[in-house]
Formats: sequence, structure tokens, C-alpha cells
Amino acid sequence: MIVVHALAFVAGLAVVGWVLYSAMVTVVLPRGEPVVLTRVVFVAWRRLFVFFATRVRTFLTQDRIMALLAPVALLTLPVVWLVLILGGYTGMFWALGRVALRGAFVEAGSLFTFTFQTPAGLPQTVLSYSEAALGLGLVALLISYLPSINASFSRREQLVTLLETRAGNPPSVREMLRRFYIIHGLDELGPQFALWEQWFADVEETHTSNAALVNFRSPIPTRNWLTSAGAVLDSASFAASTLDRPREPRAELCIRAGYLCLRHIAFVFGIPHRHDPSPTDAISVTREEYDEVYDQLLGDGLPLKQDREQAWRDFAGWRVNYDDVLVPLARLILAPEAPWSSDRTMYSMPRVPIVRRRRRVHG
Repeated sequence: MIVVHALAFVAGLAVVGWVLYSAMVTVVLPRGEPVVLTRVVFVAWRRLFVFFATRVRTFLTQDRIMALLAPVALLTLPVVWLVLILGGYTGMFWALGRVALRGAFVEAGSLFTFTFQTPAGLPQTVLSYSEAALGLGLVALLISYLPSINASFSRREQLVTLLETRAGNPPSVREMLRRFYIIHGLDELGPQFALWEQWFADVEETHTSNAALVNFRSPIPTRNWLTSAGAVLDSASFAASTLDRPREPRAELCIRAGYLCLRHIAFVFGIPHRHDPSPTDAISVTREEYDEVYDQLLGDGLPLKQDREQAWRDFAGWRVNYDDVLVPLARLILAPEAPWSSDRTMYSMPRVPIVRRRRRVHG
């Protein structure tokens, strides 16, 4: 019987330690480390939400459903932490041998900073104090976690909102380049790409450290951070490959920052992708779609390179770097339809694994 009680105490202590580790990595550690407990909560909720969202008739209804995913999962997480800690401490109180299982459960109520009965001895009193401290600590951790998420969300959405005035809603390559040409002049494209390079750096850091941000949707249903990113990357690729202008390094740097950002986010969600694609690899944008935008911009008066064949090869060579992460991520979050990102069908709905294998991230 002593062995059983000892095993129960060790098992309870292990559960509490596991929860504390999960909470620390999820909330405090500034990197996208895999946490099984957190992933179980989010993946379970995501599958339930996607099940209902994919069976509604209109996108607006789908968006309302998916907008609740991240808040519900976040609020569920501390509940799961508290329930597991309650179970762990119940096992430890029972293992000390002074009370039955029901009495141990009652004593474990100190997790909520109150108890129904006085602990029987000094070990039980120490456990009660430690459990009450843990309960308060987890609540405080969550309270400090939410403002951080809101701040990251606000920074992300500011540039996404501004993009609508420059690239339309949904954003597209044609609208972005045409409006810059008419309103600002193409010389202003470089500073805009520089802003988005910084945006990609910030999104990479925040959305890998706090993966829940990926599922937070914009206030306007047809506006989305990922389709905006796709429109900017495609515009930068088009500018670098097709506009008949001096080379613009800021466009190329924006593309690199963008595909590194999306690849790292895809890694967090276990989405497979090519780490070193060839410029001649297939992309989801067809030559006909590219030619359509080329003809439209040419009709709008933009200076385009005459060698369309070489321009297409150059565009595909840039696009291939982010094509197989942009499209699956758009399907993962059920992004609103936008040209060349969420309207692609060559990739199936990604299935997020609960356990993510550790592997090196390539740049």
C-alpha cells in the first residue's frame, strides 16, 4: 500500500510539474516551442469549429464562427490547467494517507484559495499553501498574457487596415500597383515594401511565440492579415520581375522577410513545405492569371518589361519561395477569398498534428 501511495504522490507531482512547464512555455518563453497540452486544447477546438464552419452557406457566418475559435481556446486553456492541477494535488493529498479520495479532493480545493476543512498535518498544510499560490499564479499569468496578445494584434492590424486604401478589399496585385502608380507614383513602392519588411519581422516573432494570434481575425470579415501579406508579397514579386524600372532592393528584401515569416509560422503548425525550392518548381498561380494582370497593368499605363516570357519566369522564381506556405496557411485559417492566396485549390485543408516533431527551421 505504501508503494501505491508513493506512486500516486509522484504521479500527482508529475502532473502539476507538466502543467507548470506547459504554462511557462506557452506564456513566458519567447519562442514557438511545441507544448502538447496547449496544442491538444487548440487542435481539439479548431477541429470542432472547422467542422461547423465548413458546413454553413455564407462566408459571413463562417467568419463569425471562426472568430470565436481563438478566444474560446484561450479561455479554455487556464481551465484545463486548473483541472489538471486539482487532479494532481488530489492524488498527492490522498498519497499522504490521512484522508480518503473524496477527502483528498476536498482538501485540494485550496487551489481556488479556499478550503472546506483544515489540513490534517504539516505536510498537508504545506501542500495547501503551495496549491493556493499556484492557482493565483496561473490566473495572474493569464491576465498578463492577454494584454500582450492584444498589443500584438493591434500592431498587426494597423498596416493591414492601411493596405485597403492602397490595394482594395480583397487586396490584389493589380489594385496595389495601379493605385500606387496613379496616386503616389511608383517611386513610393520602395518605402511601402520597407514598412512591410518590418511588419513581417514583427509578425514572425509574435505569431510563433503566441500561435493563437494566427487565428485572431480582423474586425472586418473580408479583411485578413494573411491575404494582405500575400498581396504585398505578390506585388513585390511583380515589381521585382515585371516592372520596367531600376532594381528595387526593398522589394526583394520584403519578399525574403515574408517567406521566412510564413515558413516559420507554417513550421509551428506542422505544415510541410520546401526549404530550398528551385525557381523552376511549379506554383499555384498560372501563366494565364499572370498574363491577365500583365495586360491590365499595361492598359493602365504602367511601364512593364517587354520580354514577358522572362518576366514570368522571374515572377515564378520569386513566388515559389512562399507559394506552398501562403496557400495552406490561408486554408488553415479559412481566410476570406482573395486573388492568388485563399482562392487556390491545389492544397487540401491542413491537418494540424497534436505532437509536432522537432526539426531545424531552414531560412
